[in-house]
Amino acid sequence: MDFPPYLGTMPMHAITEIHGEPGLLERFRLEIATFDDEARQRLTEALDLAADLHRDDRRVREPYLNHLLRVAIRLMHHYRVRDVDVIVAGLLHDAVEDHPGELAGDVGEGTDPVPVALAVLADRFGDRVAGLVAAVTNPTWDPDRDRHVQYREHVTASLDRDPWARVIKISDFTDNGVGVIHTTGPKVLSSARKYRPLVPVLRELVARPDTPLAPEVKEHIFAQLDLAEERFRAILDDPAHTH
Repeated sequence: MDFPPYLGTMPMHAITEIHGEPGLLERFRLEIATFDDEARQRLTEALDLAADLHRDDRRVREPYLNHLLRVAIRLMHHYRVRDVDVIVAGLLHDAVEDHPGELAGDVGEGTDPVPVALAVLADRFGDRVAGLVAAVTNPTWDPDRDRHVQYREHVTASLDRDPWARVIKISDFTDNGVGVIHTTGPKVLSSARKYRPLVPVLRELVARPDTPLAPEVKEHIFAQLDLAEERFRAILDDPAHTH
């Protein structure tokens, strides 16, 4: 497939709409081209694992892998992240949450596959990658409590402890939040309700001095959070959604 010479500067959702998964894969290859051989090998191995685990997963209108590619590309291009562990964890940030059994293998009845799945990631990519993935993996929800409240509590607590996990989560949130207008059906409203209360939480976390991003990158993120809030407000204040 032929791609335009300006693929490296196209907005990611534009690449998604026009060129689909092949375009995002090519953009990913362009982004990792400046890394050394060992780093490119690790990143490609993580991409291959993510593609295999999520091979049958979809996000409304697209393969789930598109989301993971955009998260990783955003880390490299917009956030200027050169830490390979962080990018690997970005590619695999939903692996344990969505496919713990497939990662863990046969763990036996009654055994929680999540710790085993994290150990598999640690063995393949290192303890730090596994720790970052664990920090952005949702826990088992208490059915007697509001799930969105539990989600916000988890995000706040886990990201409070790990500055690099914040960076991964904000890329994930941006794809889900700013990208909400690229979603269709009931997920538009449910996403807005889930994510809107996180905007001030993430803004405070990103603003912290220990969040390892350049000041201009943080300003870019604040603008993206403003845009997400604007879109959530438009969705949730729509009279059609008040019934």
